Amino acid sequence: MPRHKFATAITCIDGRVQQPITDWMKLHANVHYVDLITEPGPDKLISAGSTYTVDDIIRKVSFSLLHHASSVVAVTGHHDCAANHATREEHIEQILEAVRVVLSYRINARVLGLWLNEWESVELVWDTQEREAARNFL
Repeated sequence: MPRHKFATAITCIDGRVQQPITDWMKLHANVHYVDLITEPGPDKLISAGSTYTVDDIIRKVSFSLLHHASSVVAVTGHHDCAANHATREEHIEQILEAVRVVLSYRINARVLGLWLNEWESVELVWDTQEREAARNFL
């Protein structure tokens, strides 16, 4: 029986977010399953959150990495977030900062920054494999 591949997504609790993010990650990260860590406005929460809150999120990420051998971790933000009334540009900056925070924990995984736009289409903001922010956001 082949081993199933996992990824991990740090997403908003908003029910509109999980399916598009999960579908995108399955396709673009070549995984079977996506472990979800949900928080209201995770891009803002991680980028400006308390150490305690971020530590708790990273603890959950580490669980996914350890028990499911997750190879990719995504930090996400989305349009029309009830917990984060920021502009698209502010969300992008928060996603980039949240990725930096996650990377500071030196997790052993590829880290992505994803933005879910108003059409429920996922846009890649950051990919550690590319070593720079996606050009269309600079």
